[in-house]
Amino acid sequence: MLILTDEQLDWNAAQIPDPPARPKGGRPIADKRRTLRGIFWILDNGAKWKDLPSQFGSKSTVHRWFARWVAEGVFERLLQLAGRLVETRGGYRLYECYIDGTFAKAKSGGDGVGLTKVGKGVKIMVLVDARGLPVAVETMSAGPHESKLVQRLFDFMLTRETPPRVIGDKAYDCDELDAELAERGIELIAPHRSNRSPDNVTQDRRPLQRYRRRWTVERSIAWIQNFRRLCIRWEKSTKLFQGFLHLGCTLLLLRPVLG
Repeated sequence: MLILTDEQLDWNAAQIPDPPARPKGGRPIADKRRTLRGIFWILDNGAKWKDLPSQFGSKSTVHRWFARWVAEGVFERLLQLAGRLVETRGGYRLYECYIDGTFAKAKSGGDGVGLTKVGKGVKIMVLVDARGLPVAVETMSAGPHESKLVQRLFDFMLTRETPPRVIGDKAYDCDELDAELAERGIELIAPHRSNRSPDNVTQDRRPLQRYRRRWTVERSIAWIQNFRRLCIRWEKSTKLFQGFLHLGCTLLLLRPVLG
């Protein structure tokens, strides 16, 4: 069950600009804090909008504001601001970062969906620091191999600083990816696949000792999947699903700095 503190809620509400006043009056504008609580409830429970409890206001109103804020890039900005807040308070541990992806089945289809052996869906790609805090996160088509999605993930960095090393599993053992990340000044650490030639070994035991802590990113993915709305993509729109992802990761970042 999601525990949302007043401080976390106030911080999120304060970053969302108020809509312009209506010169001719009309219905009163929905309360931001109440609306946000309703959106967080959907994120946490994974329920359909029609099941939103009345304590959060009109179902259609809460959904309308969610869609509007997604279209305006509000939740993406919240995530970026939360990342900057953690960075300025010295909360990140970037000396080693971990990367992984998790599959979310797309029950309703929609844009940005890829076909895999287990069905249609999207990949939630995550880069986390040594504490498991999100450093970069985004949803992508599940069709391409994960090693092909890494470069795109770096376009969504939440920090100004680049990590010196990134640690992944065997799926990321790729010479091309090694070279691409080296151009960014990043060392890729990943165990070799069983089919790699003994004459083409690029890892030794010392860097691979860091791989023992790869559970860090697995735990972070479990944190993300605690938000039930992120386990299955019900939204036909990629942007709407990303809105929930950005909001969930914002909360993960706020917990160590706001409690």
